[in-house]
This record gives sequence, C-alpha cells and structure tokens, in this order.
Amino acid sequence: MTSPAKLTVALVQQSNTDNAQDNMAKSMSAIREAAQKGAKLVVLQELHRSLYFCQTENVDVFDLAETIPGPSSNALGELAKELGIVIVASLFEKRATGLYHNTAVVLEQDGSIAGKYRKMHIPDDPGFYEKFYFTPGDIGFEPIQTSVGKLGVLVCWDQWFPEAARLMAMAGAEILIYPTAIGWDPNDDIAEQTRQKDAWGISQRAHAVANGVPVISCNRVGHESDPSGQSDGIAFWGNSFIAGPQGELLAEANNTDEQILVVEIDQKRSENVRRIWPFLRDRRIDHYKDLTKIYRD
Repeated sequence: MTSPAKLTVALVQQSNTDNAQDNMAKSMSAIREAAQKGAKLVVLQELHRSLYFCQTENVDVFDLAETIPGPSSNALGELAKELGIVIVASLFEKRATGLYHNTAVVLEQDGSIAGKYRKMHIPDDPGFYEKFYFTPGDIGFEPIQTSVGKLGVLVCWDQWFPEAARLMAMAGAEILIYPTAIGWDPNDDIAEQTRQKDAWGISQRAHAVANGVPVISCNRVGHESDPSGQSDGIAFWGNSFIAGPQGELLAEANNTDEQILVVEIDQKRSENVRRIWPFLRDRRIDHYKDLTKIYRD
C-alpha cells in the first residue's frame, strides 16, 4: 500500500468530565471539525472517554471498560467511514473478565479496525496507579498498516522509552503516535513543572530525530480532582504537538485550552532526512546485545 506524499493530520486536545457520553460526543465533534479542515488522520488523547481514573485504585472503575470491537470502536468506525478518514482512539479495553488493557485502536476509512496496540509500559506512581487497572500489552511493538501510511502507535508512558520508538521504526512505521495523559502535581513549583514538561517534549522529539519520522503527541488538558481527596489532583499540561523528522515543531497547543491542531506533513522529508542522517545504517547491532538486560551489573 503506497502512502501519500503529503498527509494532513490532526490531534484533539480536550478536557474531560465524569460523563463518558459527553466526553465521547466532544471527541466526535472535534473529529468532524478536523476533517472539515482537511485532516485525513485524526488522533485522540489517552482514555478520551473518561476522566483519568488512575489517580486512585477503585474496582468500580472497571465498569468503564469495554470490548474491542464494542460500542466506542463501532461508533468511531462509523464516523471514520462517514468522513473518509483514519482515527486513532484510546480505550479502556475489557479483554476478558478480570483482564483489562490500555489500548489504542485504529479505525480505517472504511470503518473497519485496521489494528490495535496494547500499552506495553505501565506506570505505577503517586496519582498514576495504572498497574492496578492495566495488564501490560502482549501484541508487541508492531506498526499498523492503514490507507494513510504505516502508523507506529504507542501510548503515554511508552513515550519515555527509546526502545519502543526504535522498534516501531525498524518495522517500517512512518509516523510515531502517542495518545497521552500527563500532568503536573499542582503543588510543584513553576521551575519543576517547566522541567517536567520540557523533558516530555524533548524525549518525544528526540524519537523523531533518532528515527527520522514525524511524531504526533496528543495530551489532555485541565485540572482533574483526586476522588480520594488525598492529593490536589492532576493539572494536565496539554502542550500537544506535531513534530517533523528532525524534531522540528510543526504545531503546538498551549497548556490551558482545548484545541485542534491540523498540519500537513511531507512524508518525503523522512526519506531526505534519513539520507543525510543515516542512523539506521550506522547502528552497531553487533554490540547491542546487553540492551536485553535490565542492567549491566
């Protein structure tokens, strides 16, 4: 399948409430707007149907999970078919009773499921208790072939791991995509908040550089309270962005507002960048065997 030389992509940065139906309606309305502006690929943020529920551990939250295919993927598939676009969505997947994943699903232009990716790296930090809810993915780092190109879809915490980006690129991914939900502890000072946000952007833009491919990173925005009251919640910092294959920012959202970013990316630039910076050519795989160890003791 030949990828288009020029591709208009979009991401949807939104705030959420505890009303899943309203959140979904907001996402779908934004997808329509992005398509009206010419987008052929639209990316939604991590767990866009709900609040970021991993601030606490609560078994009742498992009621939010759904199968894939299921109601949300079906609705998004119908929308993708109606608009003739590809959609990357992020869902709380119920695989079986007592078995759940944090899953990105890709809907093709004909409404079918092109593929899915189950989040591989699962964090467990104060306010981000994801190991309670999500089983680590078992599909691996496999790009998803679509009518708009081969998509290397990863999820949030994956964005800190260069190995994940590299493996996607080595399998032919033409774009790296990160649905994300990351924010600040409101009690952190401005200097610390700035360091965290900058590190987040630098890390992902470095994946673009190291692999010579564009990156789409879609974060949520707005403050979400801690249901337990044990903390001051999370201030999701937005700053969603689309970067080119040299890490250059093509578009960037702010840290306060719901926004839709729409940008045309030139896929030929990846070829040109890889010719002048041939990192894949010069990798010394004969000396990388220790990368499969946790640590070099």
